[in-house]
Amino acid sequence: MSGVNKACCSIPPVVAKGYQPKGEYKTIGGLKTYVTGPESASKAILVIYDIFGFFDQTLQGADILAHSSTQKYRVFIPDFFEGSPAHITWFPPQTDDHKQKLGHFFQTKAAPPNNLPKIPGIVSDANKLASSGSFESWSILGYCWGGKIATLATGQENSIFKAAVQCHPAMLDPEDAKKVSVPMAVLASKDEKPEDVEQFGNNLGQPGYVETFPTQIHGWMAARSNLEDEEVKKEYERGYKTALGFLEKYA
Repeated sequence: MSGVNKACCSIPPVVAKGYQPKGEYKTIGGLKTYVTGPESASKAILVIYDIFGFFDQTLQGADILAHSSTQKYRVFIPDFFEGSPAHITWFPPQTDDHKQKLGHFFQTKAAPPNNLPKIPGIVSDANKLASSGSFESWSILGYCWGGKIATLATGQENSIFKAAVQCHPAMLDPEDAKKVSVPMAVLASKDEKPEDVEQFGNNLGQPGYVETFPTQIHGWMAARSNLEDEEVKKEYERGYKTALGFLEKYA
């Protein structure tokens, strides 16, 4: 599945440790939200973080999305978990306690029906920050758990988003792909089931791009990324270039 200009952007040097975010926090749709990108940007991206919340690697990714392509974006990351994300030590679960805590988290805070209804209000509120009074287009990009939210948010009822990207998606269900109503890219790691990734791509009825990054773990573009590892850093950067190339083409 093709459709990406791999050389779309100029990503600044990736900071391995102690990243200083370029954006700021605002209350959007009633939630603390990381907002980054030029105030003059005409297009917006809603980023759905992974279950670990606001991590430096995720915020750096948002800044890359906002500033690195010729098309500038205003990027929003709402804190769906309201200051209580999952703890990074819970995954992958090493103990029964970790399994129990993760299970409870997915059933309660991370349950899609508890989070999807918040999206229209967030987008409506965020549009007030557009220089023209409303952004001309919205895309959605989700990491891990956020990938599931991005998929469901671009289903048949979608009237907000023009394009979507899933990065190392969790809970990837090929049946969901049949309902996706916009172009979608899936950037998978070696930890997702290859048959699910392939079948999801096959089931997309919209323009799609599917690529597996075979050296990378689930989470390499977000909280679980060890940017001190040169290979991870290289593929983190390539992941963002690929995502931006896709969004530049379709949104």
